[in-house]
Amino acid sequence: MRRLLLVVCSALALAGPAHAGTPRIDARSFFVVNASTGDVVASRDAHERVPIASLTKLMTVLVALEHARLNDVVTVQRDAAEVGESTIHLKAGEHITVHDLVEAALVQSANDAADALADYVGHDDASAFVSLMNAKARSLGLDETHFARPDGLDAPDHFSSARDVTALARVAMHSRVIRSVVRERTATIAGGRHLHTWNDLLGVFPGLFGVKTGHTSRAGWCEVAAARGHGVTIYATILGSPSRSQRNADLAALLRWGLSRYRLRRVIATGRTYALVQTGFGRAGLPLVAAGVVRRAARVDRPLVVHVVAAAAVSLPVVARERLGVVRVYEGRRLLGTRSLVAARTVTRPGLGGRLGFYSRRTLHHLWGFFS
Repeated sequence: MRRLLLVVCSALALAGPAHAGTPRIDARSFFVVNASTGDVVASRDAHERVPIASLTKLMTVLVALEHARLNDVVTVQRDAAEVGESTIHLKAGEHITVHDLVEAALVQSANDAADALADYVGHDDASAFVSLMNAKARSLGLDETHFARPDGLDAPDHFSSARDVTALARVAMHSRVIRSVVRERTATIAGGRHLHTWNDLLGVFPGLFGVKTGHTSRAGWCEVAAARGHGVTIYATILGSPSRSQRNADLAALLRWGLSRYRLRRVIATGRTYALVQTGFGRAGLPLVAAGVVRRAARVDRPLVVHVVAAAAVSLPVVARERLGVVRVYEGRRLLGTRSLVAARTVTRPGLGGRLGFYSRRTLHHLWGFFS
């Protein structure tokens, strides 16, 4: 007969480096999140509705790719050719592919490229394209977002939040095309145009692989970035920084802070005894070990809780690697990993002589206790 016993124990999270707290950030708002779990690592005024400048182009390209093919040829309209600030100097009537416009919009943050995409998908009606952008925002649950332009230039009723921008970037990065383009520091497109990114942290901050910068007089200096390290991917958004250099320094500090909150650790190990099972006949308990290793990125500032459900006693024989329980490891309510618990060794059933000897010794022990 095998009986089950629930054993619960807690283990402290891996100690991390000492930190005074979240870095001091000079910006309107910021938001830092674990991309895999949605765990918010740091934030300030993350739901405040503010201008977001060219971070808008993430939505512009996302919507354009849903309605156009990369090899489609776009005829540039006059409104796109005449838009100001960051451009690739498109000419009215010029023919250029959707692919090249996407690269220009995301790498060099070209306003004319974004507007040309909007004209093409909106059938020369930019407002129709903006309606598609707002519909997409609603479908993604971006309740703190409203678009008025496809290029992100300052306009009334054009805003988002650090939380929504981060969510948008995470969705946009599901696109293979966007994921590939936003990690480019330079590119060359039609007409021999050479593109250069505004993302100063690309190739500088370890593990950073995107995603988008922005700047206008009303929005200030903005960026949403993604970086990998310690077994985790962190997204960080900063909105309304007073300068390009301050934005870069603060965003790097937020990314470092977010990544430092995690360590890749062995949350379930094969060399550890998670329970001892009684096998009877006066023998020592049988160790139960995990059937395999589980490695996960875990928060350094949170305890891990180990739940063990295992057999308290077993009938013999038991063979090595026989499943006799399960171990689960949690970080708060989040399950980090689970593995079967198996017998560390084979235990045979004693022969007749061994069983008689055990029962005889036990009987003598009881009698001695009775008369003593």
